[in-house]
Parts: sequence; C-alpha cells; structure tokens
Amino acid sequence: MTQSAVPGVKPRLSAMMFLQYAIWGAWLPLLWPFLENVRGLTGEQIGNVFAVGAVGAIVAPFIAGQIADRYFATEKFLALSHVLGGLLVWQLASIESYEGILGFSLAYSIIYSPTLSLTNSIAFHHLPDRDRDFGKVRVWGTVGWIVVGIGIGQWLLMRHSPAGVTGDALDLARYEGMADAFRLSAILGIAMGLFCFTLPHTPPARGEEKNATFEALGEVGRTRTLLVLFLLAVPVSCIHQFYFVHTAGFLGQFQSGAAETIDKVFGVGGGGLMTIGQMSEIAVLALIPVVAKKVPRRALLAVGLLAYGLRMAIFAHADALPEAVRTPLVMFGIALHGLCFGCFIFVAFMVVDEETSSDVRASAQSLFNLVIVGIGIIVGSMIAGRVAEWAKLEGGGTDYERLFSVPMWASLVCLVLLLVFYRAGAHDPARRVPSDTGS
Repeated sequence: MTQSAVPGVKPRLSAMMFLQYAIWGAWLPLLWPFLENVRGLTGEQIGNVFAVGAVGAIVAPFIAGQIADRYFATEKFLALSHVLGGLLVWQLASIESYEGILGFSLAYSIIYSPTLSLTNSIAFHHLPDRDRDFGKVRVWGTVGWIVVGIGIGQWLLMRHSPAGVTGDALDLARYEGMADAFRLSAILGIAMGLFCFTLPHTPPARGEEKNATFEALGEVGRTRTLLVLFLLAVPVSCIHQFYFVHTAGFLGQFQSGAAETIDKVFGVGGGGLMTIGQMSEIAVLALIPVVAKKVPRRALLAVGLLAYGLRMAIFAHADALPEAVRTPLVMFGIALHGLCFGCFIFVAFMVVDEETSSDVRASAQSLFNLVIVGIGIIVGSMIAGRVAEWAKLEGGGTDYERLFSVPMWASLVCLVLLLVFYRAGAHDPARRVPSDTGS
C-alpha cells in the first residue's frame, strides 16, 4: 500500500513525470519521417528500428523490476538510467548507417523502457491516496509531451523553414531539422537523471530470496482480473500502434485546407498536431481520480475500448463524410486519444498496482509495461505494416477505409471479451458495496 506522505512529494513527482514523457515525446512522433527522408531507410528497416525499440520493455521486468524490487533504490536506478540514456540518444542525431541506428536504438530501449514503469511505481509508493493523487501527478507527463511536441514543431517552423524555399526542398530542410529532436531529448534525459537524485528514497524490499519477476508472474496467473487484463492488453496495444504508425500520414490530407492556421498553432512536422490527443488526455486524467472511486474498473476499461473503436471508425469513413464536418470529426478522432489512453491503459496500470502484493509491485508494473510497449508494439508494428500493404491502392496512396477498419473491428472484439470475462478485483468500487460476499 501507499506510504506516509513525504513533504513536497507531489511537486517533485509531477516534475519527474513531466521530464519522463518530454524525453520520449521529443522524438517519437518524428522518428519515422526522419529515418525515411533523411537517413533513407526502407519501410522494413524502419519497422526493425521500431521493433528493437520495444525490446527494452521485454527485458525490463527481468532487469529493472528485479533490481528495483530487491537490490537497488528506485530513484538511484532512474537517475543512472536517464543519464546513460541521454548520452546515447544524442548519438542518434548524427548516426547515418542502418546498423548503427539499429544498435543504438536497441541499447537506448533497454535503458529507457524500464524507467516508464518505475516512475509509476515510485509515484504509487509515495502518494497517500492513489485514486485521488496519481492522476494529478501523472497528468504532468502528458503536459511534458505536449510542450515538447509543439516546441519541436515551432522550432522546425522558425529555424528549419528557409525563407523563399518551397516544395520538396522545404520539406527536406524540415526533415533534416528533426535531428534536433534527439538532441533535445538527450538534454532533457540528463536533466532528468540529475533530478532523480532529489526524489524521495524508495528502498528495495530486502530480505526476499525469491525472484520478484517470477513471483509477479505467479500472481498474474492466479488472479483472474489480472490475467484477463494482461491478455487483452496485447491486442489493445496493437490497436494503439496503428494510431502512432499511420495517423501522421492520414492527417496530411486534412491539413492542406487550413495548413497555415494549424502551423501557427502547432508548428510543422506532424508531432505538434497530434498533441490534440494529449490535450484531451489531460482532461480525462484529471477526471479519473474523481470517477475511479465510484465507477467500476470494467466500465472505465470499456469506455476506453469504445473510444478506440470510434476513433478508428471516424478515420476509416472520413472520406465519406460531408466536407463541412470532415475535418472537425477527424480532429475529434484525435482527441479521443484521451479516453483511449486514460480509460484503458492508465486504469489498467491502476488495476495492476491494486491487485499485486507490495514486494512485487514494481515487477508487476514492468510486466504490464512489457505487454503495452513491448510485445504489443512488436506485434502491432508487424500487423500494421502488413495491413498497410493490403490497403495500398493500385495507382498509389492508401485506402484508409480498409486500413483503419481492421483496428476498428479489433476494438469491438476486445470490448466483447472484456464484458464477458473480466471480473471486479478486490479493490474495485464494484466490490465495495454492502452486499459484497467476498466471492
């Protein structure tokens, strides 16, 4: 359970979340266009880069979770990881060979990925009331993503958009400027590493002899709530990956009519525009601490799955919509990211924390992180790539109705499976009623 509140802990944990996700948000939305247009990598090669980027999430539970749960204070592990990660990601701005990019991406993923779940773990450890406080702290991670996304977009507009240059030459200048996103991420990473030494002390659970990761796996296998959630997380993560892989290209056709206005607000490059989703995420995360005390976890998870399906339905059928409502509805589809992330992924992390014992909690968080940003991303990238080939038009371009119909139907299938098989856990509001028999 949570510990007694440390003085000033919420501002420190909020700053931790801001930096944690600013580091990631600085470069992730721009990675595909940078590698394709500046480094000249093929689609298959870029897919491999994304795949090795998920390897870190797979090995994280067996390295970071075990160390943080058993041997090493979490805040110190975070500090060293972020300093090393910052030094590595700086190199990605200048490495030109495919092999070099692949190797550094693998090394960086192994270092950075474990920190995602460990920041959740350290926050849960020190916040006095997870339902009330965690959303208020985690929302600053979303703010960090928005700030760097729009900031990089504006940087590309101001510093990498030469006056008098248009067309392909202007696009290339902006693509080349995306290397600065890696440099910004590196600076933020080193700053985060130094800041982590100021976080409240989170000691390991000493004296335990069993492997924390395998204990966590055992708890997942024995708990129906967790087992269903972990199994559903794989297809949901694949659906999530469709959004991040294909949305930027899809949105390009909607920007042309109002590109100047959008550029002034969000900058260029695509990453800024997609922060509409993170802005809606803030509102959702702000509400979850209120509704989580009253609404069953299954209902919240179902809302998230419905949002996934609705977003993909809007994208799939956008071309059939009247022109007057097309762009507003597509922007609404982007905004649904808040419900997708907040009601499914965020709530799922809460369930994992609630349903596991304290001495394996960090490992359980890492295991779920493995599914969301590890297995799901690898499988999702492979599926998204194959579906994209299936949806290609003979004369060039993409049939987005075919492309987005796949994750749309997958979302509905996941919703049915959730409603049929998911049962309330011990800490679920659905169980906190007078008629509760403890069954």
